[in-house]
Amino acid sequence: MKRRAFLRLVAASTALSAAPHFSRAQSYPARPVRIVSGFPAGGGVDITARLIGQWLSQRLGQNFIVEDRPGADGNIGTQLVMNAAPDGYTLLLATIPNAVNATLYPNLNFNFIRDSAPVSGVIRVPMVMLVNPSVPATTVPEFIAYAKANAGKVNLASAGIGSAPHMAGELFNTMAGTKMVHVPYRGQGPALSDLLGGQVQVYFATSPGTVDYIRTGKLRALATTTATNAEVLRDLPTIGKFLSGYDASQWYGIAAPKRTPADIVDRLNKEINAAFADPDMKAKFAAQGGEPLPGSPAAFGQLIAEETEKWAKVVKFAGIPLQQ
Repeated sequence: MKRRAFLRLVAASTALSAAPHFSRAQSYPARPVRIVSGFPAGGGVDITARLIGQWLSQRLGQNFIVEDRPGADGNIGTQLVMNAAPDGYTLLLATIPNAVNATLYPNLNFNFIRDSAPVSGVIRVPMVMLVNPSVPATTVPEFIAYAKANAGKVNLASAGIGSAPHMAGELFNTMAGTKMVHVPYRGQGPALSDLLGGQVQVYFATSPGTVDYIRTGKLRALATTTATNAEVLRDLPTIGKFLSGYDASQWYGIAAPKRTPADIVDRLNKEINAAFADPDMKAKFAAQGGEPLPGSPAAFGQLIAEETEKWAKVVKFAGIPLQQ
């Protein structure tokens, strides 16, 4: 009888200790939540933040408000979130610069891997290697030969230092042995404009907004950047077909400040992953050229760690100037 009483006591105490966590997760969110985007309105980060914010608002019955805090390649918005209270009410739309900037900016006041709590991946967006039609290359091998024959004369556009297009181009330089000249712009719009005008010769673009240029012949697509064929441009080969192991893409996910309660992280992860089974949300992601990036918080954390290590090697090998 004493043993039975002891077991009942243990079971009761376990239930009581779990009750606050259960109650907290069920009551969350009790007020509006903000999702911080470290980039300007209208770009891929902002659009993805608004899509997932609308979904979470519907699922959790509370407003998820997107707040754009652009500047310093996303570092201003990221630092704001890393310094916020770890209560689930300030989230970050994380993306590839968060991995790149760990090396590119040596004097940051935060360490993204150390100071963040990964919540969930959202989407992965393949890029496409575009050239101006004046470039006499219709395949990746032909472009490599052309770039090597014109070393220092082929201009590589990007959406800014450390952006996904920039890193995709530098990875290409590293693996192909080419020496394209990097020309950074303030976003994809200006980069595409100069690519169309012939001021630059090549650009690794995120697929939305480029398909019409490809179909009308204003730009020539050589390949996509992901390891497997992209659904949005399924007829194009991958760069990896010609440069074994090449893989670069834009990715988006949700992160929170370190020490955000695990039960809140898990609830957010569950609701975000539910979006990937919803036909309407899947269509909205596809319209952005994105493919769902499902998984646990640990899986998203592993992706961030792998991307941080990968791009650190590219930054160092390519000799990209460190930023202050």
